[in-house]
Amino acid sequence: MNILFLTQVLPYPLDAGPKTRAYYVLRYLAEAGHRVVLASFVREDDRPEYLAHLRRYCLEVHALRMPRSRTRDALVLAYSLISRRSFLLARDWAPSMARLLERIAAGSPPFDAVHADQLWMAPYALFARRLAPAGRRPMTVLDQHNAVFKIPARLASAETRRWKRVLLDIEAKNLARHERALCRQFDTVVWVAGEDRQAMNAQQEDSAARNGSQFVIPIGLDLSTRTLPSKRDGGHRVTFMGGLHWPPNAEGVHWFCREIWPEIKSRLPGAVLTIIGRDSRKKLGAAMRDPSVEAMGYVADPVPYLAETGVFIVPLRAGGGLRVKILDAWSWELPVVSTGIGAEGLRVRHGENLYLADEPASFASAVVEIMNNPGLAAHLAREGRRTLEQYYDWRKAYRAWDRIYPCESCTSSLTPPI
Repeated sequence: MNILFLTQVLPYPLDAGPKTRAYYVLRYLAEAGHRVVLASFVREDDRPEYLAHLRRYCLEVHALRMPRSRTRDALVLAYSLISRRSFLLARDWAPSMARLLERIAAGSPPFDAVHADQLWMAPYALFARRLAPAGRRPMTVLDQHNAVFKIPARLASAETRRWKRVLLDIEAKNLARHERALCRQFDTVVWVAGEDRQAMNAQQEDSAARNGSQFVIPIGLDLSTRTLPSKRDGGHRVTFMGGLHWPPNAEGVHWFCREIWPEIKSRLPGAVLTIIGRDSRKKLGAAMRDPSVEAMGYVADPVPYLAETGVFIVPLRAGGGLRVKILDAWSWELPVVSTGIGAEGLRVRHGENLYLADEPASFASAVVEIMNNPGLAAHLAREGRRTLEQYYDWRKAYRAWDRIYPCESCTSSLTPPI
């Protein structure tokens, strides 16, 4: 099949969950024999060698700079409040991307399918479908990493500032309305987590709106490329990995620093909270004055820090989809403590492959217990890795895409829709 693959972030390097999802889906389709043309937004730190890597799997790679500025965001917010349209969707609509798709359609054979990676690219996929020649309507597929409306709704419930809580509530309502309308227009919607599929279906106003083809295909990792850190006895780091430019990450880390970390460091005086990810130094503010907190910013090779990590934390109270950060921790055989929302969508078993805790006191106690019990830490790490190998190896899990994108050269077993 000829597939036009649309992404909101360049799916390489694999330094964020959305990139990991898009990269291995794209690669699976290409290695199955499909002809993939990629059109992606890029940011200022994306490099030519990243595009060159993706050309190994794509017939063509088209990149367009994402238009972002504070002035533009303010104008879009005003428009959103007046029009009752989603701020997040309106912000990411760029006429320049529509023009790029027109040029691609004019210079390429007709596409058999248009694949939208994440909700932000759904309007572009529907636009690309309208560009098809008469009688050659392509199949449209939406890969829903999240039920996105849940994110501002959950952030609002944790927000203490009234003005921001009101804005988040408005965005959650607007986004829910537009998200369900967009999902209805796709031939197939793929979810990474069954919880998100259920949440969106519950938003649909009638049963007919839920009759489209729906699949649940989890995120997968390439375990053969994962280098396990050489663990040092008595790891003293409590580590979080994730960009703080993403509001759920920032909110969760601030909650952890404010409500949980003081109790942990009082019981483990030698422990160090290590926060790895984009914007961590800029976003932490007062926490940076604590000598037991280290904000590392973006780190190309986190293995030296992981080798000294006693517990990997996922203190999220908002978000959706499936947490790649837990899969990463399992791949490195690190014990994990997570909130319920942080582990949502995964095959988790409290006390077996991680610890779950939603209250500050229980979260702190879980971290301290694991740090003080090497046997327990080793057990959680082994079971996490075993879960990863069984359910989240991309070459196994992504055979389900064969049912959506049939190919004569595909010989893997088919997984039915869920």
